[in-house]
Amino acid sequence: MNSRRHFLAAGAGSLLAASAAWAAKSPFGFPYSEFEARIARKDFRDITKDVLPTPCMVVDLDLFEKNVKTMADYAKSAGINLRPHVKVHKSVDIGKRQVELGAIGLTTATIAESELMSGAGIKGVLWTKQPASRNNLARAINLTRKDPTFMFVVDDPIIATQVNEAAKAANVKCKVAVSVFAGLVRQGIENGQPAIELAKQVDSSKNLSFEGYMAYSGTAAHTHGWEARKKKSADDLSGLQETLSLSKKAGLNAKIASGGSTGTYNIDKENNLTELECGSYVFMDTAYFAVGSKSGDAKYTDFAGALTVLTTVDSKRHQNIVTIDYGNKAMARTTDEVKGMPWLKIGLQGAEYGALKWSDADREIKLGERFDVYCTNLDTSTNCYDRYYIARGEQIVDVWPIMGRSGAAQR
Repeated sequence: MNSRRHFLAAGAGSLLAASAAWAAKSPFGFPYSEFEARIARKDFRDITKDVLPTPCMVVDLDLFEKNVKTMADYAKSAGINLRPHVKVHKSVDIGKRQVELGAIGLTTATIAESELMSGAGIKGVLWTKQPASRNNLARAINLTRKDPTFMFVVDDPIIATQVNEAAKAANVKCKVAVSVFAGLVRQGIENGQPAIELAKQVDSSKNLSFEGYMAYSGTAAHTHGWEARKKKSADDLSGLQETLSLSKKAGLNAKIASGGSTGTYNIDKENNLTELECGSYVFMDTAYFAVGSKSGDAKYTDFAGALTVLTTVDSKRHQNIVTIDYGNKAMARTTDEVKGMPWLKIGLQGAEYGALKWSDADREIKLGERFDVYCTNLDTSTNCYDRYYIARGEQIVDVWPIMGRSGAAQR
C-alpha cells in the first residue's frame, strides 16, 4: 500500500509539474487579470508581443530612436531648426524625446494638442490654425497667459483684430505668425502685398507680437520622386520668397519661416525655411514609403517603419483567405502592408474584421498566428488607439499613452 501511495503521489507530483510547465508556456498562464495594473506600474515582466490584446500599435524602439536621431542630426548639420508636428503621434512621451534631441518646440494641429503639449511643460508650441471660434480664441488667450512661448497663426485681418482685442482685455501679448499660401488650398493669405499688410497689422498691434511666417506645402510632401518633389516644393514656396523679400524691405522682423514635411526635410532649407514641421518620420507609413528617396525613386528609405499594427488570425474557413481582428474601426486599408510578407494583401470585411489574402497555393497561415502591419496613414490610424506598446524585439519595455485623440479632448 505504501509503495502504491508513493507511486500515486509521485505520479500526481509529475502531473502537477507538467501542468505548471505547460501553464508557464501557454498564453493561459499569463496573469491577464493583472495586465492593466502591471502596465500602470510599468512592470513589464513576461509582457511580450504574443500576450498583447489585438489589434494594437507596437513601436520598435530601436528603429524609432534611430529615426528621431537621424532627423535631429540632419537639422543640426543643415543649420535649420526642428519643430516637429505631433498630429502623427499625439504623445507627450515622444514630444519630450524630440525636444531632448534638440527640437525648439512642437507643432500642433488643434488647440487641444497645444494645451496637452504645453501643459506637459514643453515650450515653443506652434498651433497651425487661427482661432476663428469663440471657444478657440478664449483657449488660445488662456494658453498664452499660462505659457508665453505658445504661438499660433492668422491668415485674415478680421481674426487678427479679434485676437488683439481679446489679448488686450486679458492683458496678454500673443505670439503670432502669418500663414501664407503654399500650394495647399486650405489656408494661407495670398503672398506679396496682402501678406505684408497682414504682417504690418500684427506687428503694429499692441497685444500681438509678429513672429514671422508659416508656409506649409502639403502637396509637395507626397510628390513621388525626390527631384519632382524638390521642384514642387520650390514652386509651392515661391510666393514665400516674394513675401520674405518684401518683408525685409518693409522693415518687418520675420524671426521664423516655418513649414516643411518628412518628404521635403532635406529640400526646404534651399527654400529659405528656418524651421521644419516634419512629423511622420518618427514612425513612417505606406503612403510615405511610396514617395521615393534622394537615393532612388522606388522607396523612401531615409527613415524606417518603426510602427506597426499587430493583428491576430481568428478564423480560417476558406481557401487563400483568413480573417483577422484588424478591421474598419481599427483603420485597416487595402494599401496597408504586412511587414516582411509582400505576398500577403490586406482585405476589408467589416467593423471589427479584416482579412489576409494570398494567391500562392504553397503558402499557409495558422489560426492564432500574428502579423505586423504597416498602416497607410499615421494621422488617422493613431487616432483609433489609446497607447503604443514599446518593444525591443519581442519584449515590451514601456507603454506610451496616445492622448487627446477623440471627443472633446481632441477638440
